[in-house]
Amino acid sequence: MTASLREIGLQIGDVTVPGRVLIAPMTGVSDLPFRHMAHKLGAAYAATEMVACAEMQTGRPDVVRKAQLGEHDGLKIIQLIGRDPAHIAHGARLAEEAGAHIVDLNFGCPAKEVTGVLCGSALMRDLDQAERIMTAALQATSRPVTVKMRLGWDDNHNAAELAVRAERLGIAALTVHGRTRQQFYKGQADWHAIACVKQAVRIPVIANGDIVGLDSAQDALTQSGADAVMIGRGIYGRPWLARDLNMALNDNNPMLVISLTDQADILLEHMYASLRFYGDGLGLRMFKKHLGAYVENSTHHDDPVVRRQDKARLCRMDSPAEIEAAVRTLMSA
Repeated sequence: MTASLREIGLQIGDVTVPGRVLIAPMTGVSDLPFRHMAHKLGAAYAATEMVACAEMQTGRPDVVRKAQLGEHDGLKIIQLIGRDPAHIAHGARLAEEAGAHIVDLNFGCPAKEVTGVLCGSALMRDLDQAERIMTAALQATSRPVTVKMRLGWDDNHNAAELAVRAERLGIAALTVHGRTRQQFYKGQADWHAIACVKQAVRIPVIANGDIVGLDSAQDALTQSGADAVMIGRGIYGRPWLARDLNMALNDNNPMLVISLTDQADILLEHMYASLRFYGDGLGLRMFKKHLGAYVENSTHHDDPVVRRQDKARLCRMDSPAEIEAAVRTLMSA
């Protein structure tokens, strides 16, 4: 008998994640319309974009919007970023009040505008400050607190040391991207190195980095010994991927094939959800990065050059009706 998803899911504090394939927080990608689509298609876990606690405290509209949660979506995870423990504590309280089931702390973002103000992966150079931030979050909320990090700032990997400190404080789970900050997204993620973190703690460890399909998910789990995987860039234009990967991993079956008609329906539902959420003008601009990914990852043509040309053509369109007509034509079965 095949085990249920709940039986082979992931326990994070008092929260059961019904699956082993999670969707990462991604700036400019994992907004509410995207997360709604992913949940509707069966994703077990999809985190918000990273929410800057200092700006959240001032009520800046674009930051508050990033933290907005869908009333009928599944698990709700808000990721916070910041350096000031007081700001992090305030953000954690607001996240719980908003209905978050899990509060995640960003110790992994490599962007210069983030590390330049000593946030994100810069905290892997200051583990004492990282401890103060974790403590502040844990004291401010009754919800499980998790941490997403990298292997370290540079080749001097210290993820295992940070993991041990996190577990001692009461952090409920850890996600490790298999690169250092200095690597940004270059080279290949080192899933073997994540094994050092897994061996150092008893709490769940989630492997992240370069997971784009079934083979890479299986390899990441095998090499890291992790309890689950987290997909980032691999899910662009494929919000069904987390569900399909989870089913394939758990049932040892091939990946499902999504029909062209279904791809078109999902794309257009996502587009109109974006228009409703942001308003027509901003909604279409925000959606175009998703539009490009949908078209480039579509199975409507075998030649990637043709898919990129189609992507460029659709992304130049300024009318939702024009895009819908073109998508229907392009993805006609």
